[in-house]
Amino acid sequence: MGGRSLRRPGPEVWHGLSPRSLRGAGWVAAVPLSAVVAGARRLPQALGRAAGRISADPGSGANMAVQDPASDGLHGKKQLPAFTWEVRANDRNYHMQFKKKFAFCLTKKKYAGNAIKTAKYNIFTFLPLNLYEQFHRMANIYFVFVILLQTFPEISTLPWYTLLFPLSCLLTIRGLRDLIDDIGRHQSDRNINSRPCEILSGKRFCWQKWRDICVGDIVRLHKDSFVPADMLLLCSSEPSSLCYVETADIDGETNLKFRQALLVTHQELVSEESMATFDGRVTCEEPNSRMHSFTGTLEWRGETYSLNSERILLRGCKLRNTDICYGLVIYAGFDSKIMRNCGKIKRKKTKLDRMMDRLVIIIFLVLLVTSLCLAIASGFWARMFQEKHSYLSALYKHTTPAQQAFFNFWGFTILLSIIIPMSMYITFEFIYLVNSFFINWDLEMYYAVKDIPAKARSTSLNDQLGQIEYIFSDKTGTLTQNIMSFKKCCINGTIYGTDTGRENKQPSGSGLTWNHHREKKMDCCDATLLEAARRDSDPVLREFLRLLAICHTVMVEDKGGQLVYQAASPDEEALVLAARNLGYIFLARTQDTITISELGKKRTYKVLAMLDFNSDRKRMSVLVRDPQGTIRLYTKGADTVILERLQRRGPNETFTEMALDRFAEETLRTLCLASKEVSEVEYSEWSRRHREASVLLQDRAQELDKLYEEMEQNLQLLGATAIEDKLQDGVPETIQLLKLGNIKVWVLTGDKQETAMNIGYACKLLTDDMEILEEKEISEILEACWVSNNHLSGSGEALCSGRLSQQHSEASRHKKRAIIISGDFLDKILHTGEVLKEKKGRLWWQLPCCRATDSQEQGSLVEKAFVDLATSCQAVICCRVTPKQKALIVQLVKKHKKAITLAIGDGANDVNMIKTADIGVGISGLEGMQAVQCSDYALAQFSYLQRLLFIHGRWAYLRICKFLRYFFYKTFAGLMAQVWFAFHSGFTAQPLYEGWFLALYNIFYTTYPVLSMGLLEQDVSAKKSLEFPELYVIGQQDELFNYRVFGITLLHGVSTSLASFYIALWAFEDHVGSKVVGDYESFAVTVATSALLSVLMEIILDTKFWTALSFLMVTASLLLFCLFSFLTQSINAFRIAPAIFRFPDASRNALTDPYILLVVLLSLVVNTIPSLTVRLYCTITGKNTIQQKIRLKAKQEPEPSVELRAHVPRRSFHRRSSYAFSHQEGYAGLITRGDSLRAGGTRSTAPGLLHPETAPALSSLPSPSA
Repeated sequence: MGGRSLRRPGPEVWHGLSPRSLRGAGWVAAVPLSAVVAGARRLPQALGRAAGRISADPGSGANMAVQDPASDGLHGKKQLPAFTWEVRANDRNYHMQFKKKFAFCLTKKKYAGNAIKTAKYNIFTFLPLNLYEQFHRMANIYFVFVILLQTFPEISTLPWYTLLFPLSCLLTIRGLRDLIDDIGRHQSDRNINSRPCEILSGKRFCWQKWRDICVGDIVRLHKDSFVPADMLLLCSSEPSSLCYVETADIDGETNLKFRQALLVTHQELVSEESMATFDGRVTCEEPNSRMHSFTGTLEWRGETYSLNSERILLRGCKLRNTDICYGLVIYAGFDSKIMRNCGKIKRKKTKLDRMMDRLVIIIFLVLLVTSLCLAIASGFWARMFQEKHSYLSALYKHTTPAQQAFFNFWGFTILLSIIIPMSMYITFEFIYLVNSFFINWDLEMYYAVKDIPAKARSTSLNDQLGQIEYIFSDKTGTLTQNIMSFKKCCINGTIYGTDTGRENKQPSGSGLTWNHHREKKMDCCDATLLEAARRDSDPVLREFLRLLAICHTVMVEDKGGQLVYQAASPDEEALVLAARNLGYIFLARTQDTITISELGKKRTYKVLAMLDFNSDRKRMSVLVRDPQGTIRLYTKGADTVILERLQRRGPNETFTEMALDRFAEETLRTLCLASKEVSEVEYSEWSRRHREASVLLQDRAQELDKLYEEMEQNLQLLGATAIEDKLQDGVPETIQLLKLGNIKVWVLTGDKQETAMNIGYACKLLTDDMEILEEKEISEILEACWVSNNHLSGSGEALCSGRLSQQHSEASRHKKRAIIISGDFLDKILHTGEVLKEKKGRLWWQLPCCRATDSQEQGSLVEKAFVDLATSCQAVICCRVTPKQKALIVQLVKKHKKAITLAIGDGANDVNMIKTADIGVGISGLEGMQAVQCSDYALAQFSYLQRLLFIHGRWAYLRICKFLRYFFYKTFAGLMAQVWFAFHSGFTAQPLYEGWFLALYNIFYTTYPVLSMGLLEQDVSAKKSLEFPELYVIGQQDELFNYRVFGITLLHGVSTSLASFYIALWAFEDHVGSKVVGDYESFAVTVATSALLSVLMEIILDTKFWTALSFLMVTASLLLFCLFSFLTQSINAFRIAPAIFRFPDASRNALTDPYILLVVLLSLVVNTIPSLTVRLYCTITGKNTIQQKIRLKAKQEPEPSVELRAHVPRRSFHRRSSYAFSHQEGYAGLITRGDSLRAGGTRSTAPGLLHPETAPALSSLPSPSA
């Protein structure tokens, strides 16, 4: 692009370099040791971070492809993607000139605008696209084929437009439904694209819309606003241009993350004028979906600076605790990372829909074969008739038997085409619509607190709600409320908190006069604890509360006399608030001091060192000197790391372990608190070594960890805290019910493993008697499966999955299992078995299977093995997964298990998963409405899944299946008589029935009772549906409508039509009634009446839930039959149009004859007896229905309630830790460097830039002496 770029390092650069030499050469800040050793997967990011150290070549192009030296050998040589994305600040014209091809020779802008479009249609594409989608249904193609046949007068039985009208109605109904859904998407897009933001235009910022943002623009953001595009942070109102963001909408984590601008932009961009003249150039990777990585460089004023993900604000993040920040737009609109993870809208079809498509093909083929056989028979019959009756040869002068057969083939095809009636599909849509209204109207799923009802956003997936096998759930905001509360604590051998018998709803305030900052509402209301804190007689309790007020990274602001805490994680905020409520109030901090109020007395501690938290250490410490000059170390962290660093293990320590056990059983998040006194000599020596380690150029982190480890020894245990990560109401009960309904729940979250595990236990997804399989064990199992597979012959996939299922069926007899994996591990599994390649090394490529099988097949085998392993476990938790990985997991289960899946989430990070699953449910929560806008169903609470699946879903499946079964039955029972009549009418394709009966049979005479069954049928009540979740299994196993059920329905309908036809034929053959009724018309009326009454009787017998509407529908069918028979068979109508009304008085003549009535009654009895016999046989022989069996089993063996009790002896080394701490590494460093602290003169910033409206005081923290 004509700009400068990084030179690709030549062979001489890499020759002989070791990790140590790389660090010695000045790469310490760029390439960590782990990146060099880790190989191909992590070196690209390391090289990108090192890019700022490499000299720039003004003459080269923008190609930043770098050869990865570590990729040789194990993975072969890999070429990194070219870094061709160049962004110039404040230069829209530059970006407008670039185009890229996207289809054939068409081009579009390379740099996307910021407007997003998630809708499928526009005013021009709606009609063609929607019709194209609708004609993916085989039934619609079939109906068009029949209409085309009706346009030929020689074979037509009805005018073609009479069939076109119902098809148009069907297409219109579905089209309007799709249009309404898409209008909702357009509205959502419009709302998002119209959000206000400030964009630099000329030399000042102007309020514009999100859609007006372009790549290269500089945008000003305010506190609590969403980031509109992926931007490079230039500066902010915070010290050192820090910026705090909440990424709950992206990765589900509730803790704050910090981003920091480059020092050069922080110092130089201090006014709107300097922003307007900023002409920096960013060169980086092309837009991609990798949420946690970014590699690029900024070139400005002849210098090159490296960029990584710590400098980038992603679209969808929320600005928190930061008044103003400025960013340069790098990726806009669909190029942003969150939109790259969103996926496309997929047209969802239910399992029954797909089966109906196949049935239409099967029925059509059977119809063609039947018509062909009857046509051939008609040709032979015509030939035989002409030979036998030669005196009629004049009638056949212009036609031959072959021609007759040809026309009769099409005549039979049209005559039998109503076996797949359009009215069935129209009724189908109506049933779906009404069942959706039932969901919308369910008051049990109405959330009154926020006035949010349940909403069925899709009306065509209701029956699939009764067939779900896997649920993929987000954690944050879906299972949890994002609220942390301090519940209990154990101090010096005493447990305080709720459920200890000492709660007091309103603790006495007599002793709390010193605490005017106390929260009005406390979750931990233990009067004994408050009284003990007030007396101040227990030194351990004093140290415990002091630690809570001192050992943290919380920032504080004084706003109008009120202290406002800004915590990096909700856990820390809950602990500091708990200390404040008990009289130990965190007031202020500077770079090296912290001020607290202890029972009304202000004390300032000097902070000597902060030992930062990270995921390996699982603890943080602070070394302080108190006002008396004593040096103390305060430490908090996981019980597993604190308990092993204690000086002694006495009775209090033992009791604390028992308390931790108890807290774990109650699924509270625990931390252990400890402290020790440090001598001056010990501190002086340690401090000297700490300063030396802090300036090391290599192995700095490892040396600091060793020093931290030395200091954090011989601790004295103070106690333990227990925090509740509040679940949504009814989550554990819902998950237990889903398990009993044979539904497996997988939790997919972007949060940390410890947090995810804790929530797993809290919501009863995990239990203490489960064996947890982590990444190491999973790798070993997959490797063993792979190796055994390669040493055996036959189908690799079958062998691999066979061995896994055999292994885990044996294991499941002894122990329940659960899998917990991370996104990185999942990424390796899904890249052609990369985990196994790494473990096997070069030996991997020597396996016979790998030489014979291509990489795609290898990857598929590993995927299949992993899915088999995961689905054999009782629970699966995937943590640290990206939105795209969430969708990929859902896709894997759909692909390899052919299972019906449901995804439920509440944030933008769940959108792709919701779109990919067969059913998508959006939670109307705190994280915006993106998930709801893309969902099929919207709920306010996770617990409403109980009613959605076990009541509405199961009933919808039952109703649709019964509707289909009886619609096919009544169609076959009434209309197959046409085939039998052909054998007695010379195969002439003459209709047996009156034309009006054929037209009205599927619209008025038999539709209403089947419709009432499809709308209101219930096998058990709503209460019983929840009491017996095992009933749900019926839908998972497709028991109510499948090919076997269809075959039985076909045989049942054929037998009914045979009995109705041949009983009437037998009665009319040799006998006539008192009115000499024996003609063709009376025969047709007799067969029609017999078939109609037999169908109605069968529906009456199988209706389980009778309502007034059910009686009304059956009665209406009989009345309409009588009414229309009278109207269409009246003499007056015959006189007016004899060609249309061909059966004058046929019904009145036939059905007033007692003999005919007895024949109809006989047909009804013969058709009903088999059904009654089968029901009686099942009852007598004990072959009960599944529902009866489940009820019987429930009465005999009641399901034991699931209790969360530890199955491991107390004080055991293997006791489950319930430690979980949603905290990010790095905050301690920000505090000790002073980067996050405001002080006068820390930055010479123009007030107009950072505070455009007012210029507040620079210091927001009260000084210790204030």
